[in-house]
Amino acid sequence: MSTSMTIELPAREQQLQQIPSTASEQIFGPGEGAPVVRVKQKWNEPSINKWRILVTFASFAVVGASDGVYGIREDFGLSTTVVSLIFMTPFAGYALATIAVNKVHMTYGQRGVAVIGPLCHLVPFLAMAVRPPYPVMLVAYIFVGFGNGLIDSAWNAWIGDMVNANTLMGFLHAFYGLGATISPTIATSMINSGLNWSLFYYTLVGGAVLELVGSVAMFWSENGERFRINNPKTPGSGNNARTTEAVKHRVTWLIALFLFVYMGVEVSIGGWIVEFMMQVRQGGAFESGLIPTGFWAGVTVGRLVLGERTAITIYLVISVGLELVFWLVPKFVVSAVAVALLGFFTGPLFPGAIVVAAKLLPKHLHTPGIGIASSFAGGGAAILPFVAGAIAQPHGVQSLQPFILALLATVTLLWVLLPRTPRRMHEV
Repeated sequence: MSTSMTIELPAREQQLQQIPSTASEQIFGPGEGAPVVRVKQKWNEPSINKWRILVTFASFAVVGASDGVYGIREDFGLSTTVVSLIFMTPFAGYALATIAVNKVHMTYGQRGVAVIGPLCHLVPFLAMAVRPPYPVMLVAYIFVGFGNGLIDSAWNAWIGDMVNANTLMGFLHAFYGLGATISPTIATSMINSGLNWSLFYYTLVGGAVLELVGSVAMFWSENGERFRINNPKTPGSGNNARTTEAVKHRVTWLIALFLFVYMGVEVSIGGWIVEFMMQVRQGGAFESGLIPTGFWAGVTVGRLVLGERTAITIYLVISVGLELVFWLVPKFVVSAVAVALLGFFTGPLFPGAIVVAAKLLPKHLHTPGIGIASSFAGGGAAILPFVAGAIAQPHGVQSLQPFILALLATVTLLWVLLPRTPRRMHEV
């Protein structure tokens, strides 16, 4: 599909051109410094994008549902330290996805992600549903992490560069939060009914099947050739050149560090809040068990009202204030409300950072740059909760609060250090 438009430029550079709606860049004028005109895709243009967007939302819901429940517990008779390795192995998959994501795009296009990502969900979920030996569980989660990394990078980069990216990214990540909110509820209900935890993975198998069918159907035409055409760079720049350039870009590392710390906040709260509410706020097991649902529900709703960059700054300041209330007011109800609001105001941070990255990074660096950032996000989700646990071991779980406060202060600093959005190109 193509759109005809007149670009108002200085007289010597005025031209009328046909610009494909899926094209990433067109260079006008033969001289040096010719302006770059980009036409961004819309959620409903071309019309197939409406269905592609829905498929990516569903895919993120599967990722969230997978992250929300890990299962196992006492079935294997292992120590807490050994069992906790299950949280680290997805990071290995994320790291591998960072290396592979740009190569997958350049070779197979979005079609490659649409096939490989869901398969990396479906096969491991099937394996975990039959209660395999613990080492198999660890290996399975490496593949899950690899699939999550590809999906994170690909659909974040694609949607983050659309018209109205803020709203769309908010919905995309809200579906992640929705999956993370619902899956523990379903799993808990099944276990309370006397079913084994492993049977929950059959629900994830069903989700992965729908994800695979929908993704393949919607993105099959988006092969490697189309991706290379729609993401041009100077002649002679290949896959390795793009990745190397992304690694050298300052914005890549600021966003990566931001997401690393942010995910540490999110998973540390989600993972430790029940124990904190029981031990420090003297809550019962049932009411304390409801607190993570409130937090994840807050994250989900917060991502639906994602704001611009200034709004994200305000959200960060409010989050620091809420964390102080959570820490310093020793009341169960106050803590419950504070943590739900904390979820609401921190929820927009991840999609907001991706939107800013898409604005600050050159188009040809979106996939490798956001891939690196997504890998770091997975690292933060794996490493920082373990740091929280290591601190809590000698000092008690009450140490969670100053730890979270320090992370939120770090996230705020990293956000402030991000450069302003450049205005180097006309975007339509």
